[in-house]
Order: sequence, then C-alpha cells, then structure tokens
Amino acid sequence: MTAKRLVLLVSHTAREEAIVATLESAAALLAADITPVMTGEQLSATREFATGAAVKTMEKVLELGADVSESELELAVVLGGDGTILKAAEIVRESQTPLLGINLGHVGFLAESEKNEIGSTIERVAKRDYIVKERLTLDVTVLLEGKEVYRSWALNEAAVEKSAREKMLEVVVEIDSRPLSSFGCDGIVISTPTGSTAYAFSAGGPVVWPSVDALLLVPLSAHALFARPLVINPSSLIAVEVLQRSSGNGVLWCDGRRSTELPAGARVEVRKSAKPVKLARLRQGPFTNRLVKKFSLPVEGWRGPDSKKD
Repeated sequence: MTAKRLVLLVSHTAREEAIVATLESAAALLAADITPVMTGEQLSATREFATGAAVKTMEKVLELGADVSESELELAVVLGGDGTILKAAEIVRESQTPLLGINLGHVGFLAESEKNEIGSTIERVAKRDYIVKERLTLDVTVLLEGKEVYRSWALNEAAVEKSAREKMLEVVVEIDSRPLSSFGCDGIVISTPTGSTAYAFSAGGPVVWPSVDALLLVPLSAHALFARPLVINPSSLIAVEVLQRSSGNGVLWCDGRRSTELPAGARVEVRKSAKPVKLARLRQGPFTNRLVKKFSLPVEGWRGPDSKKD
C-alpha cells in the first residue's frame, strides 16, 4: 500500500485572491491523489469562504497538528508573496519541509511560479518534478547583563532598529569578538544572501548570489565616516550592542515577523544557523535570470553568446 502523500498549503488568509488560489490548489492536489493539509487558521478561513464544489474539497483537507504532524509533510506549497513564504518557513521550521512558492504578490523573489501556473505547478508536484535547494539562515540571540533573554532565527535578516522616530540608536558593532566601530544610526541590518534582495537591498546593501556562503551587515542612516555595507565570513559571530549613551531603546526584528525590545545595554548576537531553509525549485536557470525577471532589468542590446536564445 502506497503511503499517503501530504502537502501543506499556506496563503494569506485575509486576501480573497489568496483564498481562491488555495481552493484551486487543494482541488488540484486531490485530483492528483495528494491530500492537502492546512493550519487551523488557514482551514477555518478557507472553509468560511468555500461555496459549491469547494465545500466538498475542504471536507477532505486535513489539519496540521490535529490530523497530521509536521514531520509527515512532503512539501509546503505557498500561495502569496515573499512575506507568505516567510510565514510558511516559520510554520515548518522544525521539520525543514521544502517550500514551493506560487507568486500572488508583486515581486515574489522567492517564488517559483505565477498565479496563472497553479495547475502546471501542482502537476510538477504530483510527479515530484522539482529539486530542493538549501538557503542559509541566522540564529539570533539577545543578551542582557550576560544572560540570554531572547532567541529566534531569520531567513532574510535580523534588523536592530530604533524604536522611536525622534530618537537615535547608539550602537557598537563587533565582529569575531573584536570591536569594529560605534556610531549613531537608525539601525543595523544583518542579512543572509537570500535577504540581500530584501531589506538589506533597500538599505543600500549589495545583492549576493544565493550560492555564496556569507553574512551581510548594512548600517541604516549611520552618522559615521565608516558605515559601509560589509560582506562577512559565514563562520563569524556578529554582535551589535545598544550603548548606554543611546537616547532611546531599540527593537530587534527577525524577518519582520518576530520582535523583542532592546533596552540600553542589550547585546544582539547573530551567527549562521546549522538549520537551513529548503526551497523547492522548478527551474535551474542562473540567478542572473531571476534578477532580470523579478526586477525588470533592461537588457536590450545584449550581444552575448546566448543572446539568440532569449
């Protein structure tokens, strides 16, 4: 007897477009003899929206935690933008279930397909026609008076920010147990290569290819002569301390989803995590292609060796 195949569906429960796409995906999975799974929140929101034939579809959907354990999942199909993929990564953090994104947002840098490709994407899932790539993540710890008071993780970035607009955050940056520089700023972004096209990019940081094993540090509006973005060895320990002279407290955000307050004297330590996030990929083209497509970069006039193929 063949083991039941279980695929988690994750979408934005407050967006009608996302719920419609979730119902379409659930029906396509069932047609391929794959059982859809949803979190309790997702299940409730989607059932409430379902009408007609979709009601019967939802009767066959299992609930994560109640009916299915995280470790039983084969894949998580994520319907939405990069924010929804970050949400899904949080849900399956312990099992490291691969994530396959279908973009319903604007850029959708982490997604593999667009909303008009739901049917063909589920067909690929049914055939297990995808490859899995690992993405570096961060372990983030907050210490106060030498004691750990908070621990989290991030796929994109850990951001130390000022908590009040009118205040300045005074910090000192440390790399590998040595002080690098202290300055006043709006904050510091510590990013993975995956996050280099997100917050760090908006703050003026470099785009780093996902295959590069590195950490990034990007100061935010720093009042300093030396406050350039840095690309750092992945084995390094990066620390940011909120100085006692800081005129206000700070706040730590991990992927914009998990946060904690940082009083004066708080120390944030960031290092490469031993637990990556796994992304399912349908295409194996170069990262350059993804940059051009997602950012709509102009390439007219290119006369390279493969120009006739494009």
